Amino acid sequence: MLDVIGPAEVFGDANRLHGGRPFYEIEIISASDNRTVTSHIGVPFIADYTFAETSGPIDTLLVAGGLGAREMRYSPKFLAWLKEQSKKARRFGSVCTGALILADAGLLDGRHATTHWRFCGELSAAYPRVHVDPGVLYVDEGDVLTSGGVAAGIDLCLHLVRKDHGAEVANDLARRLVVGPHRDGGQAQFIDRPVAGAFDRRLDPALTWALEHLDQNPAVDQLAAIAAMSRRTFYREFHAATGTTPHRWLVAQQIIRARRILETTDLAVAEVAREAGFEDASVFRRHFTGQVGLSPTAYRRTFGRLGDGRRTG
Repeated sequence: MLDVIGPAEVFGDANRLHGGRPFYEIEIISASDNRTVTSHIGVPFIADYTFAETSGPIDTLLVAGGLGAREMRYSPKFLAWLKEQSKKARRFGSVCTGALILADAGLLDGRHATTHWRFCGELSAAYPRVHVDPGVLYVDEGDVLTSGGVAAGIDLCLHLVRKDHGAEVANDLARRLVVGPHRDGGQAQFIDRPVAGAFDRRLDPALTWALEHLDQNPAVDQLAAIAAMSRRTFYREFHAATGTTPHRWLVAQQIIRARRILETTDLAVAEVAREAGFEDASVFRRHFTGQVGLSPTAYRRTFGRLGDGRRTG
């Protein structure tokens, strides 16, 4: 049920946060001939339409996974509909094992994709033309997006809101939902051992300090010293707790900060780079474009504030 309700909650709360004209129109579509769908825990809900009743193009089409997904995989009519809709949609994707359904429809051939870590092997074996990236939270290929386990679907949808309406809206939304504001798609779906809170408690002081001093371009050695660890131990503990490297995490946080500055100020790009902790503006542009898909200037044109209004793309 969370495969469906999680994304719906993200987009619905984005509408409530925005007020006025909604960002998104949300519709739930049944993959069977019956609008009433019963989840694997026995709780039913009613879809807006069956797939056969839909008309017109769908902007963003997300296929949920779960136990019922296996029945959808063996429905030629539904797979044919899905294939046809994918040609009209601006983007399409999946939550959890919904990726297997996309693969059944031939929509992931030649693409990078992920699914719940328990089923990555099955996806790779059944569809060798799909480049499966096991364990990551989500994969964004522009018009095709896939996510890992059910909670990763929420991360994916926050990522979509961030792409559509900017970092400030996505971060406000994450606070409303009481989830982390941004988990990079490359972060691991699961970790080797449980950790307390967002990070291992031994890392918290170092990472809190890093977030407060991003403009000083914190070095990994500084963070290791604050955590009272050797550099090698810090790397190992950090990767175990977050699924990424300290350097990648720091750059991701600097880019998030740069987005906010671009959205809310008129500082020149070189000044934005310095405020975000980049000593070289060209390095900043390269990292920013690589992570965001837009240059800093193009991002500001799309998401920057003008007077009391916001430009939207």
